Amino acid sequence: MELGQALCGVSGILVTPFDESGAIDPPRLIPVIDRAVAAGVGILTVNGNTGEFYGLSTSEAASMVQSVCKLVDGRVPVVAGIGRALPDAIALTHASVAAGADALMIHQPPDPFVAPRGVCDYIRAIRDAAGEVPLILYLRNDGGGLDAISQMCSIAGVIGVKWATPNPMVLKRAIAVAPDQITWVGGLAEVWAPSFYAVGARGFTSGLINVWPEHSVAINRALEAGDFDHARRLIETMQVFEDIRAAEQGGANVSGVKAALAMLGNDCGAARPPAAWPLNDDQQATLKHFMIKNGLIS
Repeated sequence: MELGQALCGVSGILVTPFDESGAIDPPRLIPVIDRAVAAGVGILTVNGNTGEFYGLSTSEAASMVQSVCKLVDGRVPVVAGIGRALPDAIALTHASVAAGADALMIHQPPDPFVAPRGVCDYIRAIRDAAGEVPLILYLRNDGGGLDAISQMCSIAGVIGVKWATPNPMVLKRAIAVAPDQITWVGGLAEVWAPSFYAVGARGFTSGLINVWPEHSVAINRALEAGDFDHARRLIETMQVFEDIRAAEQGGANVSGVKAALAMLGNDCGAARPPAAWPLNDDQQATLKHFMIKNGLIS
């Protein structure tokens, strides 16, 4: 599938599997990837936040993108998350390009002293290291203002933005001031997708695809068809899952996904600190009820 078209679908954010010793164990992703591709997920992202990007060393992140590109084997585009200190970001860029990633998703720098023009310099440095591989910006904070967003989107090689702030009206204004070739993707998963679609976004990111990719694809298809009522009904069905992931200041985000995978018999290990692991008894019981109610486990 062509990358621009794929961005209008579901961008699945893969977990990072760990073995019993805590080492990365990419082959545990095989059933996750196979099911997501079969369900119609358009893009798979490695080293995203649901992949515990900030809990991985740079060498682990490089190994993950190498492994995921091999496991996907060209069936759908692979997007590789890039970030951290600029030398690490450039090293990971080189590793991701060499692995065959179809695009690079640049995590917004979490440094407390971020200048908008400094972020532009950061993106340009990654662009120079990436060569012809396209870039997708991952914006979790829109506090830099519309001028900064417009400048970032105007950097050569940037083709898309994953918008991950709960401000749809700011998103609407950002779309208006950015170049027309940018694809704006809802970056707050299924629950925010209708609001973002209403102001011009297309597609959305999803951690649910690790567990229930068919449902994510159904939501996307409803939104693409303009059937917002059906999309909202489908979202309501999976709201409990997202509520579990949002607990503990979002610290259960990955834990909820990995606990659900374990219930499916596809154990991808623990979530690394500082994530909330394991789920507490109430969260575990609520998750199990959700899984049974929706026919994911018996």
